[in-house]
Amino acid sequence: MQQRQAEVLQLSFVEFKKGAYILVDGAENSERFFIIQSGKVSCSNSLDPGKNATKILTTGDFVGVIPCMSCHSQIENAIALTDVKCISVPKGQYPELIAKNIPVALKIIRTFATRTREMNEQLTQLTLKNVSQDTPEHIFDVAQFYDKTGRTDIATYAYYRYLKECPKGAHTAFAQKRFVALKPASKAVYFEPTEELVRRYPQETMIMSESQSGSEMFVIQDGQVSISKVVDGNEVILAVLKKGDMFGEMAILENKPRSASAIAHQDCVLMVINRSNFNQMVSSQPQLITRLTTTLAERLWSMYRQLGNTCLREPMHKVIDMLALQLEKTRRFSGSFQTDYSVNDIINMCGIPQQLQPQAYVQIHSEPSIKIVQNKIFVPDCAEIIKAAAFFRKQEATSSKSQGKPV
Repeated sequence: MQQRQAEVLQLSFVEFKKGAYILVDGAENSERFFIIQSGKVSCSNSLDPGKNATKILTTGDFVGVIPCMSCHSQIENAIALTDVKCISVPKGQYPELIAKNIPVALKIIRTFATRTREMNEQLTQLTLKNVSQDTPEHIFDVAQFYDKTGRTDIATYAYYRYLKECPKGAHTAFAQKRFVALKPASKAVYFEPTEELVRRYPQETMIMSESQSGSEMFVIQDGQVSISKVVDGNEVILAVLKKGDMFGEMAILENKPRSASAIAHQDCVLMVINRSNFNQMVSSQPQLITRLTTTLAERLWSMYRQLGNTCLREPMHKVIDMLALQLEKTRRFSGSFQTDYSVNDIINMCGIPQQLQPQAYVQIHSEPSIKIVQNKIFVPDCAEIIKAAAFFRKQEATSSKSQGKPV
C-alpha cells in the first residue's frame, strides 16, 4: 500500500547502508524528510541534554520533518543502525501525501505535540532549575504570581480557572475573595468557552492557564500571544507567537491539561477550533494539517535552538543568543531589524534569575550592538548579532568539553 501510494505521488525510495548518516546536524537545504520503510535508525541532537536525547526509530517513523517543514537547518544526527530503506518526501508534496493518507500526518502531528510538551518541561527545568506541578492546584500559583506582580487582568482569569477546577481546593476561600475584588475592574474575557468561532482578547489578558483543562486550539488572526510557564515565583516565556501561528493543539491531540499559559501579548483576534470541528477539518481540509505541521515544526526547531541558550552562563551572552534566535526564526540574516520585544521580554525569554536582572538591564542598555527604540529592541546589524551568538555558543561548547561536561 505504501509503495503504491509512493509511486502515485512520484516519491522516491532511498537506501542507506548500516552506519551511514541519513541526516547531519547543522546541514542546510532541508527540502525533504524520510519515512522509514524498513530498518532501524538512531536519532540524536547534540544540544539536547535530556535522558531521551537519543531515540531508536523503526518502520513507520519519520526523520527530518522538523527542519524540512520549518525551512531551517538540520537539528539532529540520524544514523542507520541497520541497512535502512526510506521513502523520501519533498516538502512540496507533503499536502498531496496527507490528502491521501491522513493517518501519516496525524502521527507526525501527535508526535510533535508530545515532543512539544516534553520540551516545555525540559526548557523550564533547565532555565528555572525546577518544573511546575501539572495539577489543577498549580493554577492558584499562577494566579498568585500575576496578582503579586501587578498583572491583575491575568490574575483574575487564573483565579476563576482555579475556582472552576478546584471548587474544594486548599486556597478556594482566598481565590474567591481575590476574584470578587479584581473582577469589576478587570479586562479579562471568555471565562467560559463560547460558540463563537472568532474571539478578541485585549492585551495582557489570559487566554488559557497552564494546568487547566481544555478542548480548544487557536489560530492567531491578528496580534501576538506569549506562551509562558510559572515555576517557584518566576516566569519563563517559551515563545511569542504571531499572526498565522497556532497554539493549544495539545489539548485536542492529547486530551491532557494545558502545559503552558497563553497571554495576549498585544490585542489579538483568534480563530477557535474545538475537538469536533478539528476532526471535521482533518478529513476535509488537508491544508489545515499542513499548516499545523509547519507551525509545530517551527516551534520545535525554536525549542531545540533554545536548549543551547540554557547552556550559556553569562546573562548578556544569553540575551545576544536569544535575539539571534528571533532573527533566525524570521530569517533576518542581514540589515537592521526592529523587534517587537521589550528588554523585559528578552530577559524573561532567557529565564535570567531575578537577582541578575538589574545587571542584565544595565548591560543591554549599554551594549553597542543593541539599541532601544520606543521601549523595543532595535538591532542595527543582524549579521553581527548572529555571528556573536554563534561565537558564544561555540565558546561555551568548547569550555564544557574541556571540563568534561556533556555538550
